[in-house]
Amino acid sequence: MKDKIIIDKISFSYINHNKEVKVFDKFSLILNNGEVTFLTGKNGSGKTTLTKLIMGIIKPTSGSIKLFGSDTSDMNLGQIGQIIGYVFQYPERQLFAPSVMEQLIFPLTFKGVSKEEAVEKAEEMIKLFQLTKVRNSYPYFLSYGEKRRLALASVLMSNPKYLILDEPTTSLDKERILVLSEVLNSLKAKKIGMLIVSHNNDFIKSHGDRIIELGGDL
Repeated sequence: MKDKIIIDKISFSYINHNKEVKVFDKFSLILNNGEVTFLTGKNGSGKTTLTKLIMGIIKPTSGSIKLFGSDTSDMNLGQIGQIIGYVFQYPERQLFAPSVMEQLIFPLTFKGVSKEEAVEKAEEMIKLFQLTKVRNSYPYFLSYGEKRRLALASVLMSNPKYLILDEPTTSLDKERILVLSEVLNSLKAKKIGMLIVSHNNDFIKSHGDRIIELGGDL
């Protein structure tokens, strides 16, 4: 089971106005590496909650989640982040550096990679994601589409084993969606699995090996 993410009978709830709201009740799912799985469903059905549970940002009240053989209950956020690259629905939440270039090289220099090697890889990402004109810009001032492309490029700098993308096509025009599609196809060819939250039906049809619809309306 070292090539799978195994979600085994997890339960999760939260308190809203003194009332317990159940999001998941003994929910199970197996995600295969090298496979693109789309997560769909109404707003409030638990899509983003599930991605945060997998990432260890929040913890299930019962059940377990194993990432390629390792139980997330035994891992910290940094260890999970070395395995899974996560791009938030709101990308500005993961952008912190004073420039696009600094944002990209940080993950590698933090791990001890030489700055020269980090910059070389960052240059590839800047070209791939069409960020040349803003390479020295403060990420906060980028357009929403540029922020989204930068967030994905930043995550890919660390060569994750698996990707979770929350609404990756939001605010991207057709040309930029095509670029994103080419990137995802190249990652899939490298046997990198992906869990993608999306409402973009054309995008889902183009890339989905599996489509899982969550029910419920919280």
